[in-house]
Amino acid sequence: LQLVESGGGLVQPGGSLRLSCVGSGGFMRFFAIGWFRQAPGKEREGVSCIAMSDGSTYYTDSVKGRFTVSRDNAKNTAYLQVDNLKPEDTAIYYCAAAEYFAPAPNPWHAQDEYDYWGQGTQVTVSS
Repeated sequence: LQLVESGGGLVQPGGSLRLSCVGSGGFMRFFAIGWFRQAPGKEREGVSCIAMSDGSTYYTDSVKGRFTVSRDNAKNTAYLQVDNLKPEDTAIYYCAAAEYFAPAPNPWHAQDEYDYWGQGTQVTVSS
């Protein structure tokens, strides 16, 4: 499975973006999809996850109420809607796929449990 993210960019505080993660070479419906981010000088952290089977969603506390994860298996695509962006959301955002976990890896943000990773898309929040 290959993953390609898109949708990043430069946005002012309070703005929104819709990040996409398109899969090829496999069916994303068989994978839990996680979103991670890495800010300059910091370790990569889990942002959100959507389960393979039951559509359960998970979020890190700092993005709850602002970010929404979704998936469209017919399009082999996952999305991360990011609203009310803050400067501290500036990072490279990655999507990743975990195979054979139902509904999702435990814990969902365990990076070692994800088998496939995209190359990332840059999100910069600045006025």
